[in-house]
Order: sequence, then C-alpha cells, then structure tokens
Amino acid sequence: MTNDQRLSDILDLLVRGGVLHAGQKQDVLNRGKEQARHLLLDKRAELRRLLGRDRVNYTINEAELIASFRFRRHDEATEPVDEELITKLIAKALNLPYRHLDPLRLDFKLVTETFGGPFAERHLVIPLEDRRDALVLAVADPWDREVLESIARLKNKAIEPVLVQKSQLLSVIVEFHGFRRSMRTAELEMQTDLPDLGNLEQLYAMGEGVVIDGADQPIVRAAWYLLNYALDQGCSDIHLEPKRDEGLVRMRIDGILHTVHRLPRVVFPALVSRIKTLSRMDIAERRRPQDGRFKLTHRDNEVELRVSTVPVAFGEKVVIRVFDPGVLTEDIEQLGLFPRELTMVRQMLGTHTGMVLVVGPTGSGKTTTLYAALHHLSSPEVNIVTLEDPIENVHPDFNQIAMQPKIGLTFGSALKNVLRQDPDVVMVGEIRDPETAENAVQAALTGHQVLSTLHTDEAAGAIGRLLDLDVPPFLLSGTLVGVVAQRLVRKVCPFCAQDEVLSEDVALALGIPRARGRRLKVKAPVGCPKCRYTGHKGRTGLFEVMPITPRLQRLINQRAPSQDIKREALNDGMLTLREYGIKKIAAGLTTTQEVLENTDDRLLY
Repeated sequence: MTNDQRLSDILDLLVRGGVLHAGQKQDVLNRGKEQARHLLLDKRAELRRLLGRDRVNYTINEAELIASFRFRRHDEATEPVDEELITKLIAKALNLPYRHLDPLRLDFKLVTETFGGPFAERHLVIPLEDRRDALVLAVADPWDREVLESIARLKNKAIEPVLVQKSQLLSVIVEFHGFRRSMRTAELEMQTDLPDLGNLEQLYAMGEGVVIDGADQPIVRAAWYLLNYALDQGCSDIHLEPKRDEGLVRMRIDGILHTVHRLPRVVFPALVSRIKTLSRMDIAERRRPQDGRFKLTHRDNEVELRVSTVPVAFGEKVVIRVFDPGVLTEDIEQLGLFPRELTMVRQMLGTHTGMVLVVGPTGSGKTTTLYAALHHLSSPEVNIVTLEDPIENVHPDFNQIAMQPKIGLTFGSALKNVLRQDPDVVMVGEIRDPETAENAVQAALTGHQVLSTLHTDEAAGAIGRLLDLDVPPFLLSGTLVGVVAQRLVRKVCPFCAQDEVLSEDVALALGIPRARGRRLKVKAPVGCPKCRYTGHKGRTGLFEVMPITPRLQRLINQRAPSQDIKREALNDGMLTLREYGIKKIAAGLTTTQEVLENTDDRLLY
C-alpha cells in the first residue's frame, strides 16, 4: 500500500466516523504534500536540538499530517482532531490496543536495555512489558510488519504490538535513551574507587580513580534531559537523593512524589555539581547547606528554579523547586474561592490600610495567594514593596527585596527602612519573631497595607500567635483586617471521574449534617491516561476566611482564647476548612479522601 493510498484510507475512516467532512478530507489531499514538507523541516529542527546532533532521520506519518491542519471535529466542534484521536481510531480499525504513554509508569531499565537508542529512534519502538511468552511493544507504525517479525526472531518471543502516538513515543525515546547515554558516558569517564568524601558512612574500597567534573559534556546533557523531562511532566519539586550504591531522582507532581531515575553512584556527585554550578553555588563546599537559583526557558516560557542543598549521610541531597510563573501570577478569582469568600477577600484587600494574614503549613499555597493579592492591588498608582526570603518570583511591577540575614538584613530590620520608601503595600514573607511582628503592626498602624504569612493551622490561631510574639492586643485589634487559612487538595480528574453514592460512614466522618439515610452523590476517582491513572489532575484550595469584625476586636482586646475567637467567627458565618472541603466535594471538584486527609474536624469542644 502506498503512502498516498494509506492517507486516503485514514481520511475515509475519519469521514465515516463523523470526525471530518468530505471537504476537509479533500483539503488534506490537496495541500498534504506541501504541509508535510513544512512540518518535516520543523520536526527535524526540533529533533536536532533534542538529540544534539546535525543528522537525524525522520518521516511524517499520516496522523501527524492530519493533526497539523488543526481541524475541529465535524460531529463535536469543541473537540480538536488531534494526533491522539486519530491514532485511537486507527488502532480501533486495525483491532490493535491503544495506549497513552505515561513516562512515569514506564520501566526505564526495560526501555533502555531492550533496544539501543539508534534502533529505537529508527524504527520507533519501545518495550512496555517483557513476559516469559511475549514482548509487548509500543509502535507508531502498525503497518511495518517486517520490523516486528525481525524483533520476534531476535528475542525468540511472540510480539504483541500496542499502538501509541508517534510524538509521545519519540519523546520517551529521546528522553530515556538520551539520559542513559549521558549517564553511561559519564560513568565510564568518572569510574573511581577513591572514597567519596561526602559519604559519611565511610564504606569504600581502595584503588585508582579520576577527578569527577560537573562540567563534562555528558553531565551537562544529562542535567538538561532531567530538567526538560521534569518540566514536561509538570513537576513542582525535583529531589536528587544520594544512597549507598546509587542516586535517586524523585519528582513531585500534584503533591505526590514519584521515583523517576536511579543513577550510578559515581555519576551522582557530578550531576549535583552541575546543578550547583547553574545555581552559582560553591561546588567545593559540601559540608554546609547552600541555596541558589537559576532560570531556563521551556516552551517559550521563563521558568525559575530554586535550589537547596544539604549534606546527608551518603553525600549531598539537592531539592530543586520549580516556580511556574503562570501559577504565581494568578488572579484571586482563580484560587478556588467560592463567591462569598471571594467577596470577603476583596473587601479585606480593599481597605488600603491594615494587615491581612495568610496562614497554613508549608506547601499549602500561601505564596500563590499572596502574589494573587499583590496582582489584584497592583496599578501604576500603587507602590508595592515585598520582603522575601528568598524572592519567589521576580516581577517587574513590584519592588522586591531579598532578605540576607548574614549582613543583618532581616524582615524586622528591613521593614524599618522600607517605610521610608513611601510604600502603599508591603508584603512581608513571614512573621516569625517579635521584631518583625512589631514592625509589621506599626506599618499597618501608620496607614500602610501589610500582607504577610504565619505558620498556624487555622485562622483563629493567627491571633494567639501574634499575641505570643508580644503584639499588644489593642494594637492588633486596631490593625488586623482579616485572616485567610488554607490547604491544597488534589482535584478529581474531570476526564475519568464517576458518580458514586457517599457511604454513611464517610459522610459521618466528614461531619455532614443530616447525612444518615440520604443518598449523596459525589465524584469518585477512577484513573485514565490524562491523570496518569491516579484519578486526580491539578490542585485547588480550601479556605477559611475570617474578617475581623467589631465583636472579634473586643475578644482580641480581652486576650480571649482561640476557641472563643473561632466560635464567634463561626457565628458570623465563617466556614471551617473541613466545611469548605465538603462544599468542594459537593461541587465535584475533589474527593472525600483528599478532604479527610488534609483537614481535621476539631471544633470548639
């Protein structure tokens, strides 16, 4: 079958399925060759950049070509005719299974050791499962029977082909084999039996060795592959962890850590040195913690990465936090606040004076909320100054100051100088000592708007914490405008979630009133390719919004305990984090397990 005939047959398949109409089919046949020529130039340029070499072999397949026209479905205009849809229909027509490739669920060792990189690139095949009787192969060209027969003879096994998107398959081959080549080259160059001075266990063998250099080209490419892969997966944190015999690479996606790579032990220190070099750290200093940062471009966006190193038992552990500028520049409308609470937050920010606090544990999204509030307040007429440790995201509209405790520039001392800079809004990264608390309250008292964070579990607890930091009650009651407590929970995947009836036991555990005997429908996670079979995709916030009313001011003046303050706030209509989570469950945004795990049911008793 010729390529033209195959293209025509696939177009006929799409027309019969109602995906395209006859006019779109003819458009592809008329302009297909010219479109393929332009597409081939772009794909080869991209592949040369990814592989780091000038000569690459690449051909455009029919699914890629049709998808490049960016048609909308004839039977459902909101859906695009993309490569995934076309590949699924081809798989169904050929009676082949289809699979969405999730790199985190692939066996790195199986993929890289079954076939060499050049073979996998040329024939576009990777193994998915190696059973005793058969080898399950992901393929992009189901018509290439010759390759499948050759592999069957070579492996002396039956071959079970699974059709996948060509772009996904090529991405896995480039990342996995490229990373493996870099690791193997680096391992050969750096093989040594000399003791690793960062390994506190001191378990080693004597012998000859060479110097490990983080600037070696294989390590440079390995670091590039690793960072590029992390950004493609939407990772928020990258953990490089030294172990006795190997190094682990783990990535946090939607709040969950996944083990991604296992590195040769001799290569791990060089990879750490490369990351430290990018972050402008002292690569010779391995005994003390260090902090740094660097930026890189990914898909035309600038992404900032903050790096922290600490010495552990087997060497240096590195954590790279990824700051997506799109997340830190969200509007407050995108945070996940319901209309009533959103209105209350807007009213707090609309006072133009006083202090607004965001509280919660580490990783609860406080920084995102603060930046959203700053964007809400930002205008050419407003002077916004931020005090951060470190600066989370450089933004041209704000005057951002990084704290440097070594030279005495702390939150407390910097606040005194900032007030001489004629600020309208001051954001203090965290109130953690009496000096900072006192100066923040004084700034709010003198007509400035102060935004800051505290580490407390709930909104009412922020008042007790400030009183513990020696803030006089009469000053606190006069300057505090409101407190927002928050948590992050994973959202249920909208592509695979199913309705289920909430059991009475779970309803009672959540504290849903009048739940007994009622059939309450909720969304249950199932798992699909789009959510990596976790049942969750993305995260949203749970909020406890407590504006300071005159009754709360009186309680603050009386140094009332947190329970009394919380009771009064609840009487005013405040929702607890658990109650806010129940509303999110009812709206089909998250699951009962997420709310139970991230909130507690401590009330006032």
